[in-house]
Amino acid sequence: MLLPLAALAARARSGGWHDFWQAASNPQGTAALKLTLGLACGIVLVNAVMGTLIAWVLVRDDFPGKVVLNAVIDLPFALPTIVAGLTLLTLYGPNSKIHSLAFTRAGVFVALLFVTLPFVVRTVQPVLLELDREMEEAAASLGAGKVAVFRRIVFPNLLPAILSGIALAFARAIGEFGAVVLISGNLPFKTEVASVFIFGQLNADNTNGAAALSLELLALSFAVLLGIGALRRWSTRHDR
Repeated sequence: MLLPLAALAARARSGGWHDFWQAASNPQGTAALKLTLGLACGIVLVNAVMGTLIAWVLVRDDFPGKVVLNAVIDLPFALPTIVAGLTLLTLYGPNSKIHSLAFTRAGVFVALLFVTLPFVVRTVQPVLLELDREMEEAAASLGAGKVAVFRRIVFPNLLPAILSGIALAFARAIGEFGAVVLISGNLPFKTEVASVFIFGQLNADNTNGAAALSLELLALSFAVLLGIGALRRWSTRHDR
């Protein structure tokens, strides 16, 4: 893993530090980077709530079609991302009978939600399955309400799994290409995300510029993932 990263760093600064900083501070690339990180943070918040809720429903509730829903959750894992992008463009494109989200930031956000939702669901679900229900029943018998039981017993046990899930979702969101390249329209300063900008720089034969932004994106995402990992370790220690 370190060898490709070292090669990327060497390529990014092959023209010297001046060229590196000039490429890294490219206004169009900076706008794409800010949009990518902003959308990824929004994805983390939505997935933390909705992914946990879906996992709870799949584990704690019984209803018709539960098996089908449980299988559909894994669909983004199996579906090629470019196919996911084409599907979303067909559903939310300019001629959509539902609502057109094509070439908007909302469309990019929906595409990222589609490909990242399973991460939180599948990390929280096994923890819920293994959670001792007797602790919840004992707390309820002592007069604790449902909210108090969830906040003091269930949530502390789920938090490490939720953090693991959102870390995976964040990593997928910042690097996603296939699902967003069609529905975004790749409009500079509006809907162009970092991965698409980097691809455009490669097509323009600006390899150093693409490597510089890639290294910048790598550093920022690594810092965020380290922060999430530290929070997960802190929650695990305090849960004990």
